[in-house]
Amino acid sequence: MAEIENNKPGNKQKKFAFKKKTTRVDLTPMVDLGFLLITFFVFTTTLATPTVMNMNMPYDKVPPSDMICQSCALTVLLDKDNVIRYYEGMPSANAIAGETNFIDKGIREIILQKRKAVQKLKGTADDFVLIIKPSDVSTFQNFVDVLDEVTINGVKHYYTTEIDRADNKYLSAKAN
Repeated sequence: MAEIENNKPGNKQKKFAFKKKTTRVDLTPMVDLGFLLITFFVFTTTLATPTVMNMNMPYDKVPPSDMICQSCALTVLLDKDNVIRYYEGMPSANAIAGETNFIDKGIREIILQKRKAVQKLKGTADDFVLIIKPSDVSTFQNFVDVLDEVTINGVKHYYTTEIDRADNKYLSAKAN
């Protein structure tokens, strides 16, 4: 309750000094939150590291020492609009040529048929060689899709190279 003091003229007034209370801030929850955030971001960045596919490129200073059997080779030319042009053997006048795309019965069926033909001819499908030649107008996604087909079909020997003059003639003749 409130107390009333009578101030008498003879009494001196007492001055009450306010005691300052010290404030203490507990930062333990803030430190815990900081460590939780650091742990979360470290964990999510380690999960988000990109993985890269290994690709072995030949050493260009030495000419190739492995000769390719002409009847064992299948050359795949990647063209625009997800079109794949292919021919069996080497680029010559009598090469068996065709056109396909990435549908279910597309390039996978062509690779499987060629593997069976090589196995019938040589006794083993290990001699089958796939030559991949992306054109300037093809997309990188098409190249990755063909490499996926290589992995799915278990092709042991495949090469990636640029399109040469014979292939350009073949592409321009097939486009007309």
